[in-house]
Amino acid sequence: MSILGTRVVRTEDPVFLTRGATYTDDLTDERLTGALHLTLVRSPLAHATINSIDVEEARNAPGVVAVFTGADCDIAPALLFPAANKAMLRPFLATDRVRYVGEAVAAVLTEEAYQGEDAADLVDVDYEPLDAVVDMKEALKDEVLLFPEAGTNSVTAMHLAKDEPGEDFFADCEVVVSREIVNQRVAAAPLETRAASAYWGEDGRCTIFCSTQNAQSARDEVAGWLGMDAKDLRLILPDVGGGFGAKIGADPEFALVAWLSKKVGRPVRWNESRSENMTGMVQGRGQLQTITIGGDRDGTVKAYRLDVVADAGAYPRLGVALPMFTRMMAPGTYDIPKVWSTAKVVATNTTSTAAYRGAGRPEATQAIERAMDLFADEIGMDPAELRKKNVIKPEQFPFTTKGGAEYDTGEYAKAIDLVCRAADYEGLRAEQARRRERGDALQLGIGVSSYVEITGGGAFVENATVQVHPDGNVTVLTGTSPHGQGHATAWAMLASEELGIPVEKITVTHGDTDLIPTGAGTMGSRSLQTGGVAVHNAAVELVELAKQRAADVLEASVDDLELDKANGAIVVKGAPGAKSVSLADLAGQEELKVFHEWDAKKPTFPFGAHVAVVEVDVESGKATVERIWALDDAGPILNPLIFDGQRHGGIAQGIAQAMLEEVVFDAEGQPLTATFADYGIPSAAELPSFDLVTMETPTTINSMGYKGVGEAGTIGSCPAVHNAVIDAVSHLGIRHIDMPLTPVRVWTAIHEAQKESAK
Repeated sequence: MSILGTRVVRTEDPVFLTRGATYTDDLTDERLTGALHLTLVRSPLAHATINSIDVEEARNAPGVVAVFTGADCDIAPALLFPAANKAMLRPFLATDRVRYVGEAVAAVLTEEAYQGEDAADLVDVDYEPLDAVVDMKEALKDEVLLFPEAGTNSVTAMHLAKDEPGEDFFADCEVVVSREIVNQRVAAAPLETRAASAYWGEDGRCTIFCSTQNAQSARDEVAGWLGMDAKDLRLILPDVGGGFGAKIGADPEFALVAWLSKKVGRPVRWNESRSENMTGMVQGRGQLQTITIGGDRDGTVKAYRLDVVADAGAYPRLGVALPMFTRMMAPGTYDIPKVWSTAKVVATNTTSTAAYRGAGRPEATQAIERAMDLFADEIGMDPAELRKKNVIKPEQFPFTTKGGAEYDTGEYAKAIDLVCRAADYEGLRAEQARRRERGDALQLGIGVSSYVEITGGGAFVENATVQVHPDGNVTVLTGTSPHGQGHATAWAMLASEELGIPVEKITVTHGDTDLIPTGAGTMGSRSLQTGGVAVHNAAVELVELAKQRAADVLEASVDDLELDKANGAIVVKGAPGAKSVSLADLAGQEELKVFHEWDAKKPTFPFGAHVAVVEVDVESGKATVERIWALDDAGPILNPLIFDGQRHGGIAQGIAQAMLEEVVFDAEGQPLTATFADYGIPSAAELPSFDLVTMETPTTINSMGYKGVGEAGTIGSCPAVHNAVIDAVSHLGIRHIDMPLTPVRVWTAIHEAQKESAK
């Protein structure tokens, strides 16, 4: 029986549940013996000029070995994203200006970690406050400039004026609905905060241990910042405690740690506090969206326009590119004849933005799914029926959308039907009608979402090495970089399936750039369809290599040989009991090892549909998510245990954005959500049980049919819950409430609607 598709318990978990993970800050590597501890002095102001920095008192504090400022730093300021405005460079330590609360202005190195905070407090920085700009619309006015030399706060604009649609774009529509909505900024808040350690060897090479989602690209970024050849830098990943997109690539602090280590001639360690993480680590989302949808009263959607303003934060990073995915995925699952989108990205005196679970695709789904509900409400049509009427049909695939994406496979109407049937959608609507008729204080809301996402986009190439050893054990080297996804188990399953060697004898290694020089890491739900397929293909090729070598030993034609998976041996076909040779024996004679690089060339497009049920207390505004049914179709399921775990995590984060999470800055750019006491991360008590509906539609892009699932739950659940809460109070005249749907926001919307109806 095949191991694929079975619930294999994760091989990683016993260590995590007993000894615990070994994160970067936990390392006891002898190469880090005598390491100094880095504490960064951070700006308390969002926007200010620096008149002077006095570090003398700090240098004389107990345990202090050295203090550095930007004036000492010879690492050139860097453009952290190539497509950004070329004037928007980030210094590794601020020199003449700070642009967000938490920006580093000095580096303190101490013998013990605890000494750093006391010494950092002694660094005297003379700031001259400047006006801050936090609101994206205000930033677009260019009245307060973060980079005067740039002459603008606009980082980039993603539209061409010559393609602007004319006034007749919605002319043939009987109904047109438009609304501005907010896709709020959120924090990744991984279990492990950012961390790095570095030392320089006698050979002139630098080794960095750090917490990142992709070792190879992080190595290349750091090497570029330091002006050194990437071959002279080794980057090693210990266990990584979550990333959610915020740990893609390198942080500038990694390069600073390496530079400081070289400067003082000793290893240096850095690990940030939780508050530093909440103010300094890149954050996600942060879009202001204007949605306009038009069509006929029979439910035919004819035109859709999406205008986005995205917040890059103070120093443009990956967040600059994410509106590209929002625009590409703007039409969602729908066959809309006319679609137009624009995006402007603007710098503000806030923390930089980058990827967060879904990275541009949840924003697109949120916009189109709110638009569909607004349109359904306007024409008096059931939102599920409206969606089914307008989705792309199975026979239309592969389908190129007006956003420019080529969807591979999908059965969108079937997904909506299945999840609605699982939820007893008609029964829920009947209960909702009864509550409304009675005027209950607890009103029922039902939200539907249909989504499609792009996975593996832009990172199509991945490699794997599979080697059988003389003792019968197997090593798999992979360019992917797990941080909770279960690759050690999944890749072992793929190798085991082809080699006939048990999972427990297979070790998966990742995240060491000397062992694995190339690789694209883990992000964008890419791993299985790239790294996993590479492992599968490498294992298949290894069996072929083994057969070629066994041909001489068994004195048989290669074509007459096969792998006996039950015994991990090459045998003659149809000759039971005949002579055989094991893979281990072949490995003892000559290295049995295969390297394979897989290029998918195209992304895949998983899809699904969610139904959420909420209760809203119309007297207090408190909304509670009672049930959620999720159908997430990512093709064939390799390991249902891991697959469902990924869905659970994604659904939780989608619900969290809809109901609780929001990074908030005041008008002066001061962060108001810098601790977990202020930032609303849900616990199990705030989440319902998840009802998972299964459907498997293979892709045509790879031979295994795999698509990605890591971000799917987030993309589907957030709009379903958002729509459900608004649906619960829509009979009161409420058409929209921005996320997060806190009791205050819901209560305010109810009372404003009551005042309006009383006029």
